[in-house]
Amino acid sequence: MLSGRWDRGPGFWTTPASQRVPASVRARYESWSAALRAAAPIASDIELQMRGLVYDDHRTLRFAGADSSSSGQDASLRLVASGPWKVDALAWVQARNFSNVVISSTSFRKTLDQYGTPSTGTGAKLEVRPPVGGGHDLKLGLSWRRGVGETQEAAYSAVTGLVNSRRLAGGAQDVLGLSLHDEFLSGPLTVSGGVRADRWSQSGGFFRETSAAGVVTTDNRFADRSGWQASWRARAALKLGDSASLFAAAYTGLRLPTLNELYRPFTVFPVTTRANAALANERLKGFEGGVTWQPAGGVSLGLTGFDNKVEGAIANVTIGTNLRERRNVDAVHARGIEASARGTFGPLSLRGALAYTDAKIEASGASAALNGLRPAQTAKFSASASAILQPADGWSLSLVLKHTGMQFEDDLQVDRLPAATTLGAAIEVPVMKGLSLLLRGENLTGTEVVTRNQAGSIDIGAPRTVWAGLRVKLD
Repeated sequence: MLSGRWDRGPGFWTTPASQRVPASVRARYESWSAALRAAAPIASDIELQMRGLVYDDHRTLRFAGADSSSSGQDASLRLVASGPWKVDALAWVQARNFSNVVISSTSFRKTLDQYGTPSTGTGAKLEVRPPVGGGHDLKLGLSWRRGVGETQEAAYSAVTGLVNSRRLAGGAQDVLGLSLHDEFLSGPLTVSGGVRADRWSQSGGFFRETSAAGVVTTDNRFADRSGWQASWRARAALKLGDSASLFAAAYTGLRLPTLNELYRPFTVFPVTTRANAALANERLKGFEGGVTWQPAGGVSLGLTGFDNKVEGAIANVTIGTNLRERRNVDAVHARGIEASARGTFGPLSLRGALAYTDAKIEASGASAALNGLRPAQTAKFSASASAILQPADGWSLSLVLKHTGMQFEDDLQVDRLPAATTLGAAIEVPVMKGLSLLLRGENLTGTEVVTRNQAGSIDIGAPRTVWAGLRVKLD
């Protein structure tokens, strides 16, 4: 199957009218992507699958010359065996690049040119499900992934427009994982559990800075680090008749700091955020429980409560005027409730979701100012509702309502992102075999959605926007 997409437009104003200057421009864009998927049987119970993706995206944000681009290429091969011994083997590679130009909001000159951030990810996974019988579904897993990336950038004087310095930073990261998972079914009770051990390593980390004349002013080489870390998960579900079930789960996990967090500083003018090569892994501990209920055919209701703590959570911590650094805080503790509802009534499908999250930072020492605060860009409330009507084959009409509660932009809770509610709609109408007309509307209520607030300097999201296009299906 082959698919593709191309978009181009003059964009919209991301700057409120009251803050526009002669250098302000619309967020124009041009992007395209192409994907290929193929599958071929190589035996009666073995299939080989292949996927490929390429994309390219160019955008301008806020000021003339503030151009960014991102591009990527993906490829994967997957072998699936569905015989008595079930096997799933996957190998993949991903290549990425990103560029970004930062324009001063005072001189409107270029202050930073991140002209390249190339990165490559490779990995493989093997999962084997032997026929153990006795109501057990046993999975044995082996996985490996590697990431390598760099930042290449030049800093410019906002006064003279000349290069001040050039910087290179990057490193590599590897994770080898071993896992075992078993699910046991006995009547109305399903019990599952698993353990995983990860061997992780960070290597080749560096940060190098030179003057405009090429003189090395900073040349940091960071120590390689590695270790083992184990995690586990357990879950139980109990059916209560034909219409309801209860479930409970407890789990641990880990997240390694990304190469960006470890080695790549970044700037969203006027704030610079430093990387931190000494970051420790995040460690998750949590549990959840809930109930699902089907009061009638086609109707499903769900309620889940959770309590999660991420120890050593990584946060962007303010350490000076317009200066932040990625640091581990003691923990981020989040408790909450999620509710969902689904209903299908002939050609009409309804969906709804509501989430409440009470999240607080636990911090001490150099990050003590964050203790008790809500994490940046974390809303207490969010909700969504959708309706999809498919009156005939190929026809589709949908409405989507979304609400996101108030969030704080920064770690110290000085700048706010107001709550926002938006409405979207889409229509697909068949024109002829293999060809459909698409109409899509975003933010039909014209709500002003604030996406950035830095001391009153504001960026806003897409206004009321209507799209039209064609969808071609080739059998």
